Amino acid sequence: MLDKKVAIVTGGTRGIGLETVRVFKENNAEVILFGSKEESVSNAINLLKSEGIEVTGYYPNLNNYFEIESTLKEIIKKYGHIDILVNNAGISAKESIENTTSEDFAKIIDLNVQAVFNMTKAVVPYMKENKSGVILNTSSMVSIYGQPSGVGYPASKFAVNGITKSLARELAPFNIRVNAVAPGIIKTDMVALLPEEVIAPLIKSIPLGRIGKPRDIANAFLFLASDLASYITGEVLSVDGAARS
Repeated sequence: MLDKKVAIVTGGTRGIGLETVRVFKENNAEVILFGSKEESVSNAINLLKSEGIEVTGYYPNLNNYFEIESTLKEIIKKYGHIDILVNNAGISAKESIENTTSEDFAKIIDLNVQAVFNMTKAVVPYMKENKSGVILNTSSMVSIYGQPSGVGYPASKFAVNGITKSLARELAPFNIRVNAVAPGIIKTDMVALLPEEVIAPLIKSIPLGRIGKPRDIANAFLFLASDLASYITGEVLSVDGAARS
């Protein structure tokens, strides 16, 4: 489905990002994963290699536009073009507003919003030159329904939805599609460690009767990145089993 496409996946060293790398590779894309540090990138590359999957990895500071720009130039030199960007890197929050400092809030906005802007701004000129491209953003069900604490996280994902819908309109004339996926409760490493007494009520709250898997989200990204979604842009696709926070 992604034959000969070149894709960048930020936050690609674990969880949803790592599974997206796997799924894209299974569909014949060339994939470059981005991580926060050299060690995590190296570990992810070695893990994938042990599975017979070859990828390239980088660890630019996503809040440093010039560092991103420099990295993209290296990628262009090696691959010649960039077809797909998955803005998946992000952090969550759960503290009450009284226990959230302005620095805490700014940190979430920096990675969940500013980094999406930086990566997108840096990649758009290459996509315009190609006269095509796909930009995909990781949102969240809480961008739609909110959450009882950790206000910075839903606020940042609400901003991601706004970026998605606005850039879809701005970039459509250049044949660049922009969409987002809003995951529900997904069995990432953090969720997998929760005790049964915490997991059971979560499952009861989901009409489909199970917690989502990283592959559920990766498959949604695959669909939106592929030509099957060639007339879809500006959408925030909920992949949550009809869960309601």
